[in-house]
Amino acid sequence: MALRSLDNALPLSPERPKKIAKVAANLIRSPPESVVNDENTAPMDPTPEYAASHDLKALPEPEAKLQGLLNNLDSKDWMVVCEALTDVRRLSLRHTPLLVPILDKVVLVLVKCMKSPRSALCKTSLLASADIFQCFGHLLLSPPTSEAFDQLLLRLLLTASQDKKFVCEEAHKALLTMAASLPPCPLLQRLASYVKHTNPKVRAKAAVSISNCISNMTHEGMKEFGLSNLIKIAADLLNDRLPEARDAARSTGKSVYEAFMGDLEQEKTTGTEVAEPWQDFCSSNLPAISAQAMISSVLNVSAFRS
Repeated sequence: MALRSLDNALPLSPERPKKIAKVAANLIRSPPESVVNDENTAPMDPTPEYAASHDLKALPEPEAKLQGLLNNLDSKDWMVVCEALTDVRRLSLRHTPLLVPILDKVVLVLVKCMKSPRSALCKTSLLASADIFQCFGHLLLSPPTSEAFDQLLLRLLLTASQDKKFVCEEAHKALLTMAASLPPCPLLQRLASYVKHTNPKVRAKAAVSISNCISNMTHEGMKEFGLSNLIKIAADLLNDRLPEARDAARSTGKSVYEAFMGDLEQEKTTGTEVAEPWQDFCSSNLPAISAQAMISSVLNVSAFRS
C-alpha cells in the first residue's frame, strides 16, 4: 500500500519518456566500452614473413621440420600455409638435398597457392618459387617433377598477367629467376608453346620470358636450340596485339641476328653487305611478309623484295 501510494504521489513528468527513449537510442548506437576497437589495441591481421632469400637462416632441426611440412602446406589456415612456405624456402636455400624427395609435391602446392584470392598467400608462394628455381634448376625439368613444373609455368604466366600490382611484380621476379636458373633449351621448348596462347597477356609474358632466356644463352646454345626455330618464334610475336610482346620479339630477333652473323664469322662491314645473308636467312625460314617485318625490325630495312 505504501509503495502504491508513493507511485501515485510521484507521477512521471511528460518529458521523462522522451529522455528515456533518447538514452536507449544512445546505448544502441554506442557499443560498450569493452568492445570498442581502439586504434592502438585492436587486434591486427597476422602478416606473413616476406624475408629476402639472403636473410633466411638455416633451420635448427630441418629433418623434424620436414616431417610435418606437407601437412602444414595442406592446412586450411592460410597463415599456417604461409609459414610452411617460408620453411620451404629455408629448406631450399639451406638444406637443399632434404627437399628433393618431395619436390614435385611442393611444386603442386605452389600452383595451388598461386590460385588463392588471398594476395599474401600468393606472394609467399611466388617467393618460394623463385628460391626453388634458383636451388633446383634442371631437376624441375626432369621426371617426376617435370609435370608439376609445367603446371607451375602456366600458373606463373597467368599470375604475372593479373591486375594486382602487389602480385604481378613478384611474379615477374620469379619469371626472371626462372629464365636465369633453368636449362635454357628445354625451358624454351615449354615457353614456345605459349606463343599462340589465346590470352594476349599470357603471350606477352611468355615472349618476355623467351627473350630473357635467350639473353642468358651463348651463341652455341642458341644454335643447339636452332636459330631457325627461334626466328619463327620471334616472327609469330612481331605483330602481336600487345607492345610488350612486340618489343620482346624484336629483342629475340636481334639476338638471333647477332648469333647468325657471329656464326658466319664476318668482320664488321657496311650495312648492305651485312644485311644480305640475314635477308637470305629470314626468307628461307619465314613467309615473305614475316621475313620483311623481321628484317625491318632488326636492321631498319624499309622494304624487302624476294
